Amino acid sequence: MRDFTFLAYQQLLETLKAKQLPFYTFEEVCENKPSGVYVVLRHDVDSKPENSLQTAQLEAELGIKATYYFRIVKQSNQPEIIKAIASLGHEIGYHYEELSLCKGNTEKAFQLFQKNLGYFRTFYPVRTICMHGSPTSRFDNRELWKQYSYRELKIIGEPYLDFLEKEVVIYFTDTGRCWDGEKYNLRDKSKKNTTPSLPRKKIHSTNDLIDWIKQTDIQQPIMITTHPQRWTNSLIQWEKEYCLQSCKNFIKMLIITCKKK
Repeated sequence: MRDFTFLAYQQLLETLKAKQLPFYTFEEVCENKPSGVYVVLRHDVDSKPENSLQTAQLEAELGIKATYYFRIVKQSNQPEIIKAIASLGHEIGYHYEELSLCKGNTEKAFQLFQKNLGYFRTFYPVRTICMHGSPTSRFDNRELWKQYSYRELKIIGEPYLDFLEKEVVIYFTDTGRCWDGEKYNLRDKSKKNTTPSLPRKKIHSTNDLIDWIKQTDIQQPIMITTHPQRWTNSLIQWEKEYCLQSCKNFIKMLIITCKKK
């Protein structure tokens, strides 16, 4: 079976369901602070929002709620799709990138953030936000919050600042179009996460991740981040995404190498 198809994603969902773990949106985690083991499905909608609608429909069919973070840019921001995903019971959040868009000008970035947040709140009462990694930018979008407070805007959580950097969480991300893409990863990281592994084998493919879930007595909350533009049943689109991601991974490795020098 090809990886990064909707069929593979459905099998991942069904495996998680079989563990009988509760699923929460990130908004629910921030508001209710659940204890014990649970799953947060987070989707960063960087582009091709129609793919996100498909993952949202798969989740809804299984009675699962997830969190979808949309960017302000046209390749992500499609109002009818945002409305459709919200109507399925999923959380909508804002995938912010103002510091990169404003080239480090924090005052201008905060003003733009407020405007864009207001826009997304016309579709859903947005209460959580998540930084876009902006890998080609030298600006880390989270740095905006060293000068300003998103809580003043009735935001109750940001996955990196309020969860992945503070809680002991098992974190998986498909950054790099694999589940062990640390060498391609600039900012999508958890400070307290220890990447789990199978005996003698890394969790590289979705099948590896499924096997790990089946074999493991899970003791901590799990956050799984996907970028739905990478997932498709279309062979042509799948091959396009594979080639595009290979180029992106090469560029990211160059950036990471240059930063280390």
